[in-house]
Amino acid sequence: MTTTSKQDQIAELIRQATVIPVLTIERLADAVPLARALVAGGVRTLEVTLRTAVAVDAAKAIIAEVPDAVVGIGTILHADDLARAEALGAKFGISPGATPELLKAVAASRLPFAPGIATASELMQALAHGFDVVKFFPAEQAGGIKALRALAGPFPNVRVCPTGGIGEANAATWLAEPNVLAVGGSWLCPAADIRAGNWAGITAMCAKAMKTLKAG
Repeated sequence: MTTTSKQDQIAELIRQATVIPVLTIERLADAVPLARALVAGGVRTLEVTLRTAVAVDAAKAIIAEVPDAVVGIGTILHADDLARAEALGAKFGISPGATPELLKAVAASRLPFAPGIATASELMQALAHGFDVVKFFPAEQAGGIKALRALAGPFPNVRVCPTGGIGEANAATWLAEPNVLAVGGSWLCPAADIRAGNWAGITAMCAKAMKTLKAG
């Protein structure tokens, strides 16, 4: 698979998602019911972050038991993480930033991937490795929409999934930007609701968000 076709693939995957929930799963038992709750609310594309001890097993369980979910792996920091994501059968990968070593490994892999960038120099490095679909992170903290618009000047063809500081109040504003394919965030799956097993509440929140954001 060429870098170009991988980029087209992840661009379409992200565009169809509208919102990609960033899942930090602390308890393995929560993985499948959480994924089912999100899918029931119309949120199918999920980013399971490699931030917890159970993350790999959680992703594995969701892939096996929630066939309607499109499972990607986030917080990929180095080639070993990338190999784990590929071995799991993840549909895509996302990183919060990118080293030259990671970009080289990802460019050689078959996994559709969006590297994280926050500056023009980081974006140039991603482009040099063939990546024109990126995660803008941390979006609000790195300058927000003004920064995104400034980057769009010299890089008009870059497509972006902003993540970081995005929630119900500002998701629609970000999605209105022409170079934004989707947004990422954890507001659709609050930690308190996950701990309480409030799956119906998460489903309702997702359904409301998707209806509002897709209408916009």
